[in-house]
Amino acid sequence: MKLLVFILNKAHLLDELLKEFALHGICGATILDSEGMVRVLSNKKNLENEIPFLGSLRTFLNPERQKSHTILTVIQEDQLNEAVSVIESVVGDLSGEDTGIAFSLPLDFVKGLYGCGKYNNY
Repeated sequence: MKLLVFILNKAHLLDELLKEFALHGICGATILDSEGMVRVLSNKKNLENEIPFLGSLRTFLNPERQKSHTILTVIQEDQLNEAVSVIESVVGDLSGEDTGIAFSLPLDFVKGLYGCGKYNNY
């Protein structure tokens, strides 16, 4: 099993992404509100003198998007490629700017999950 972590920068797409996950057999996830380091630091005006690149970064940041969502979901190993395809079908190619970051971690112990579809009862 794997823990798939996806940081969704386009927060308005959360509901659509979760719906697509469910349609593809990924039925459980935990969603955390999150904010990136550059955004946090760029809001600290007194740090601009200490970290010179912050002023220039502020002009490139989308001021309307303050928060992101970090989505955590436990999946079977054979679901990883499909999950990433689902993510990219909703948010666009992850190699593009301001879409998000996805990564997975191997899990050696999981207890307390109840799945759906073909992975029922994990």
